[in-house]
Amino acid sequence: MTVLAKPATKPANPHFSSGPCAKRPGWTLEALSDAAIGRSHRAKIGKAKLKAAIDLTREVLEVPADYRIGIVPASDTGAVEMALWSLLGARGVDMVAWESFGEGWVTDVVKQLKLADARTIKAPYGELPDLAQIDFDRDVVFTWNGTTSGVRVPNADFIPADRKGLTICDATSAAFAQVLDWPKLDVVTFSWQKALGGEAAHGILILSPRAVERLETYVPAWPLPKVFRLTAKGKINEGIFVGETINTPSMLCVEDYLDALNWAKAEGGLGGLTARADRNFAAVDAWVKATPWIDFLAVEPATRSNTSVCLKIVDPKIAALDAKGQDAFAKTLVGRLDKEGVAFDIGAYRDAPAGLRIWVGSTVETADVAALLPWLDWAFAAEKAALDVAA
Repeated sequence: MTVLAKPATKPANPHFSSGPCAKRPGWTLEALSDAAIGRSHRAKIGKAKLKAAIDLTREVLEVPADYRIGIVPASDTGAVEMALWSLLGARGVDMVAWESFGEGWVTDVVKQLKLADARTIKAPYGELPDLAQIDFDRDVVFTWNGTTSGVRVPNADFIPADRKGLTICDATSAAFAQVLDWPKLDVVTFSWQKALGGEAAHGILILSPRAVERLETYVPAWPLPKVFRLTAKGKINEGIFVGETINTPSMLCVEDYLDALNWAKAEGGLGGLTARADRNFAAVDAWVKATPWIDFLAVEPATRSNTSVCLKIVDPKIAALDAKGQDAFAKTLVGRLDKEGVAFDIGAYRDAPAGLRIWVGSTVETADVAALLPWLDWAFAAEKAALDVAA
């Protein structure tokens, strides 16, 4: 196989990691110069910044006025765990999973909470489960966008408006890049380290009025640690949803989130952000269609993510290798790109099939995506040629 010449142009920003993700265009440390460093988060200035982060989240994501938004510990994981431990157990639950993070929530509910009436509806990597199997008289837990498989739900049409159970949605790689159907969702979680490229360790928990009603009328059979407690004396702790966080947040990270939110607002809000991600995905989509050695992991086009794009190597020679060989080839290809400084952290997730995972969400520039694609062809050709020599 002929080795291609190195492309002449590199991406201006080689950060294509799926979390933490690329900072917004033009970001510098100076953007954080107004952070309330060394001040209490309970002081007037701290409360004001936390409240501003909540208010801007509502504005940019177009969250209904009667939904509560809280900043919580431990990233998206913390937000999901708070919901699972605080809300589940009142009725049966359907756990819907098609990649590693969804599988993680299944493990927590079945093996940690040990709920007897928990059904699991699964699909392999690259596919979406049969959503018609879900019983919405029960609670339902699902991810909107499978970060490690690149498979998302195309919309929320599968959720009935007159459901009896709660819908608990992990939207961490969907929020700010995909439109969430709020009337169909009772609990939404995400981390600002994903689609807005914020600094890690903080999660967002959004509750519908139905979720609040559950919290105020149902007491779980198990004890709740302090960082999970959303109620006090049988009522929702309203302070959490105006910026009175359960534990101490990083005001530096809060300032970074405010900077990202203000950038998002200037980009046209949710519409502008989704358009940016869609343009980035379109560039990858056109390249995949024209490139015989690569394909999407997501089988159905309607389910393909516009943020965490997962790709599999389908070249016959590479596909004929065993799983260990395919994984080694993909890792070497990724390492070559890293060494060249054109793409960092784009290997498939450790539990996913071998391949590439490229973040093309809202903070990524389309010009950088376009510059990356020829380098993928170059790296593949170089690695396949090396494989031919070794053979």
